[in-house]
Amino acid sequence: MSPRLLSAFVLALALSAAASAQDSTTPPPSQAQGGGQRAGGRGWGGGMGMGRGAMGTVTEVTPEHYTIKTQAGDIYTVHYSVNTRILKQQARAEGAARSEGGPGGGNPPAALKPTDIKVGDAIAAMGELDPNTKSVGATMVMLIDPDRARQMREMQANYGKTWIMGKVTAVDGVKVTLMGSVDNTAHSFIADENTTFRKRRDPITLADIQVGDMVRAEGALKEGAFVATTVNAMGAPQGGGPNVPRNGPPPASPQ
Repeated sequence: MSPRLLSAFVLALALSAAASAQDSTTPPPSQAQGGGQRAGGRGWGGGMGMGRGAMGTVTEVTPEHYTIKTQAGDIYTVHYSVNTRILKQQARAEGAARSEGGPGGGNPPAALKPTDIKVGDAIAAMGELDPNTKSVGATMVMLIDPDRARQMREMQANYGKTWIMGKVTAVDGVKVTLMGSVDNTAHSFIADENTTFRKRRDPITLADIQVGDMVRAEGALKEGAFVATTVNAMGAPQGGGPNVPRNGPPPASPQ
């Protein structure tokens, strides 16, 4: 996975922590329409409705914007205003990551003042991204907890090796193919007699997995195949994300 995909991946996971902070008002048109873009032109966030954005380390703080350096070494300007929500990821309760599905789980984020963001902090900015000017008109800025940032990097390194996540595009016997929500690439896993399936907290079976469901599988590579030990189904997302259109044909299964 490229450094640019790492930025997109970390941002998607970081912003998932803010879901509990989102109110019920209608999102801005750019978010409601979906299909957000990140630097490099590819969608990110796995169709999770997280809009557009960038993540990096703060190199400059002004009363109107932050300057950040991304994992790929690009410099972005994050513009904020009185309407921008500035939040901080709270430290997780022990075991929250596993019980709630990753670094996005845990305590809800806390509100910050713009001056609480300092040079050297890691932040994720969501809003209108302009790849030409490398700027973000931020609707939300998230200060990322250092421990979570480290855990996200570890998760990124293990994506495709110990876990995969995405929308199911095909179920063929014990083989399930999905479109990865991290890298927008087809992946597949094999279920065996040791694989356990859950939907939220309820036990299910392989037969309950349907095309269009969002799933997260944990396991390991064995002789070139990803064999799942646990599979968590999250059901079908509303609408259909940018990676796999609801009414479109599924991608070819990986070899």
